[in-house]
Amino acid sequence: MSKPRRAQRRDRRIAAILARARPPSIQLIRFLYCGNDAVIRGKACHADFLASYLESGIGLTVAMQSFNVLDQLVAEGSFGPVGEVRLRPDLDTFAVLPYAPKSARLFCDLVTLDGEPWAACPRSFLKRMIERGQAQGVALKAAFENEFVLARSEADRLVPLDRSPCFSTIGLDASATVMIDVVEALITQGVHPEQCYAELGPGQQELPVRFADALRAADNQLTVRDTVRAIAARHGLLASFAPKPFPDEAGNGSHVHLSLWRTRDDTNAFHSPTGHHALSDVAHAFIGGVLAHLPALLSLTAPSVNSYRRLQPRFWSSAYTAWGPDNKEATIRVPSKRRRLEMESTNLEFKPCDPSCNPYLALGGLLAAGLDGIERKLDPGEPLLVDPDTLPEAERRRRGVRRYPTSLGEALDALERDELMRAALGEVLAREYLAVKRSEVRAFRDRDAAFEVAQHFYKY
Repeated sequence: MSKPRRAQRRDRRIAAILARARPPSIQLIRFLYCGNDAVIRGKACHADFLASYLESGIGLTVAMQSFNVLDQLVAEGSFGPVGEVRLRPDLDTFAVLPYAPKSARLFCDLVTLDGEPWAACPRSFLKRMIERGQAQGVALKAAFENEFVLARSEADRLVPLDRSPCFSTIGLDASATVMIDVVEALITQGVHPEQCYAELGPGQQELPVRFADALRAADNQLTVRDTVRAIAARHGLLASFAPKPFPDEAGNGSHVHLSLWRTRDDTNAFHSPTGHHALSDVAHAFIGGVLAHLPALLSLTAPSVNSYRRLQPRFWSSAYTAWGPDNKEATIRVPSKRRRLEMESTNLEFKPCDPSCNPYLALGGLLAAGLDGIERKLDPGEPLLVDPDTLPEAERRRRGVRRYPTSLGEALDALERDELMRAALGEVLAREYLAVKRSEVRAFRDRDAAFEVAQHFYKY
């Protein structure tokens, strides 16, 4: 009896991977995942044994989902020395690493020993939210627009690569050799930068990439972070995606550009030429859902203690629950459409997201909140055409504009109160995420800014 078509397709994909991963050109294949602490982690197997691990996955202690950013096993976490899961690779994510000699990588789901999705797996959470969207006939497409800094270590100090003006050719020149290598390495891995330029902060770069389906967009975010750091190291530099790598300078965001597309005809469900600001009713309801769940959502999109140094009024990172056309101080900016690409370019830019997030949790949370808005036909309120911080408090109250939580602890409190977001995450993942993140709040509570910056600078 012949194998089912799905099994035949899997066999063909495995054969293709094995053909590309033969020694001596490839020796090590990394099985990568991103945990509750948003640190990219993994294990590597030798190419001679890849075939068996593609089938079985690689063993991983369950304790890793109870680790925090300080690499501490959280005392109140549920997972410890007993128990294993498997790193099961997504075969579609295989790529040779152009920055690591004789190495390749695969992104993985965390699965139980019998092959079922583990309840504490962030990537599986995003998959569940994608399925929830598909049940409503829509699919999320997204891209992370990252900022990061390039620096060098001098006499135990971190010194930015340059102090160039924003968008200046001085900054483009200072970073040119690094950024060319970054762009080429990303393209080799199937991630396509659309732009790159010097940003406001010292040594700061911005790198928007091409949008992709939600799962691939999250995978791409891990690719960008790993690639930029590795290429910078080859140039004798440090690259950091930390939200506030230098406390007194501009922070690093990873704004999320997103849109929903109808699965029946692959058209943009957010686009409406006759709608308010050329947005459909679906888009307005999605915005309403995001704003309604925003305090809880911040615990997933701005999930580090360092994040809240960035989310301050009048820093263009957004600090209030509001939305508006080309308003860079709003939670959600509605970007201007590109001429002759109006449908494709209709999207929402979610501002309060930074690269210390686990992208699977961030996108999954955004999708859960937005879909809830669509289901309940939530009204996002009036669009805001000014900086919300310039409005009198009474006017902000009238418009329903609220100040964000000012600390990670407050955002976690909001997540605990938000029944929909906790239910979307699932009991196990929500419980463990809260435990890990609350341990980070305690760990940094009595430490100074220098300790905080050092711990985040090297991890992200």
